[in-house]
Amino acid sequence: MSILEEIVLSKREEVAERKELCPIKLLERSLYFTTRGVSLKQYLLRKDRVGIIAEFKRRSPSRGDLLVHASVEEISIGYMQAGASALSILTDKKYFGGSGEDLTIARRFNFCPVLRKDFIVDEYQLFEAKSWGADAVLLIAAILDKDALVRLAKRAVDLGLEVLFEVHSERDLAKLPSTGVEIVGVNNRDLDTLEVSLETSRELVS
Repeated sequence: MSILEEIVLSKREEVAERKELCPIKLLERSLYFTTRGVSLKQYLLRKDRVGIIAEFKRRSPSRGDLLVHASVEEISIGYMQAGASALSILTDKKYFGGSGEDLTIARRFNFCPVLRKDFIVDEYQLFEAKSWGADAVLLIAAILDKDALVRLAKRAVDLGLEVLFEVHSERDLAKLPSTGVEIVGVNNRDLDTLEVSLETSRELVS
């Protein structure tokens, strides 16, 4: 089993548990459900920003501990002051040390779009993202079939969330939903081997 397969399996089990602990009807009580999101697409196009989505990640399977005890408030504000167009907050706890609280703190102290970066496999996670204050979510083509991606993209739009669609191969690109996705990002890291190659971007663009 690859690390990606392990993470996805763990994530499905985690989501099942979270549904029991906090049903969607409770998530919908969040004030963020009545708050209009900030457009990730528009901010990426703004000429007064640098076009970078700055990431807050406490640790990773490939690099170990990174910002384990760091203040998401201080780091995210620093990113904004440096000109970042948006923030990407890792919310996976088991493998990346993140949390929904990290995302909510980033939202509270910044005016820019905030992306929930996680391994989204269920619509429930979209409701979580909205309740925490996310403006956008990451959908990873490599971990879902096209039908699931289409369904999740539609639900995200219905909730007022923009979608960043992550691809690593032409096979991933073939899964791109016809509606609901306006931003596509290339991940140069192979999620199975964790190796990085810039050739991935060059090949997909050519």
